[in-house]
Amino acid sequence: MRRSTMLAPWLLALVTTGVLAAACAPSTGADDPAAAGGSESQAGEATDAAGDETTGAAADETTLSVWSWRPEDKAAYKRIFDAYEAEHPGVTVEFKPYLNTEYNTILATGLTEEGGPDVAQLRAYGQLQPLVEAGELTALDGEVPELDDFAPEVLEGAKGREDDKLYGVPFAVQTMQIFYNKQMFDDAGVAEPKTWDEFVAALETFKQDGVMPIATTGKDTWMLPILHDTVAATRYGGQEFQAALQSGETDFTDPDYVASIEVVDQLKPFLPPDVAGVAYTDAQTLFTTGKAAMYPGGSFELGFFRTQAPDMEIGVFSVPPPPGSPVDTPLVPGWADGSWGVNADSPDREAALELVRWMASQEFGQQFTDELGQISAVPGTEPTDEVLAEIVDAYAEHPAPYLLLVDYRYGEPMGTDLMAEGMQELLLGKAEPADVAKKVDSGIAQWFEPQGG
Repeated sequence: MRRSTMLAPWLLALVTTGVLAAACAPSTGADDPAAAGGSESQAGEATDAAGDETTGAAADETTLSVWSWRPEDKAAYKRIFDAYEAEHPGVTVEFKPYLNTEYNTILATGLTEEGGPDVAQLRAYGQLQPLVEAGELTALDGEVPELDDFAPEVLEGAKGREDDKLYGVPFAVQTMQIFYNKQMFDDAGVAEPKTWDEFVAALETFKQDGVMPIATTGKDTWMLPILHDTVAATRYGGQEFQAALQSGETDFTDPDYVASIEVVDQLKPFLPPDVAGVAYTDAQTLFTTGKAAMYPGGSFELGFFRTQAPDMEIGVFSVPPPPGSPVDTPLVPGWADGSWGVNADSPDREAALELVRWMASQEFGQQFTDELGQISAVPGTEPTDEVLAEIVDAYAEHPAPYLLLVDYRYGEPMGTDLMAEGMQELLLGKAEPADVAKKVDSGIAQWFEPQGG
């Protein structure tokens, strides 16, 4: 049984104290020593010594391959790793991103074959476990002293379930909220909604004006559980519901959970037409090009939005509680995102460990926050982006877990996959909310045992 994880007390403490104000081959290359030395025009022992020195320097050059599921972050990581290379002469860091939807399979294969990464971006919680169990990662206990300063709640997502060892340096905390285009809100005479009725009225206003109210994807189903929790975590109750599930007091067929799925069903008229055919990148473009007023998503989107629409004035809000909600304040679901780990078979293991030690430093954490517009997991970093700081404040005030990711990815089928499939069926009109809830419940019941059960 996996204990549930909640990040909020950690983040609230950091914000309060000011610590976090915003709370393919691994290869070694070398230049041709003869070309560098020019020793044929010289004679004697001095020539031999110069040749030996040149050869030795070239042999010290190391190229580290770093894999990621974030193609949109490539330019930012280039700048970040440029700083590392400047401080570590002879080391080149190659950032190799892959499509998010293909990354898990590519990484699992790459870690078992020659040509895999030296350092890899690792999924958190349950999705980390197969790589740990296969012995494909280097345990970082004692190897990265900086991890002693990380919050235990953040480290939880980077641990092996059975051995409790650390296998990654956490890089981010993510939250869910609605991003909106302030200019479009102003033009439509719409204010940031504080109640559910105001939220629905805003959606109706945009729709009547011929503007797409909400941009989202129904094709790339990994985003659908995020859509659900962004708009409806408040409807099922956040932390209290999490505790009831863990104890066995209730399950996913609970009326409040069914009602949370009904919230998404009620919002279908305000989503893109034929939303099940809209890709993730298309949804992002709808928002960044001003064709949609709102975008429900993770805090990881902010940096990309800034890059793609630098002139857009972006706002954020948490969806107000729908009628019947067991809580009376908006909730902000969040989770510890992935981590950076070292391939157990890396031929440049020491150099890779040195890189992940740097990734645990405040220097890296601050660059991560500044370049990517995300909440760094490294203690002592401070977001300089006002919207990101607002996001962190909201999460500290009204936290909730990204329930299906944090607690229900430790077995098969995973909770997020079940919700993704069910939610797509809902959007296609092939399932009712109760059907989706039953799908999630029956799938998770195949491997999950409540603590009180």
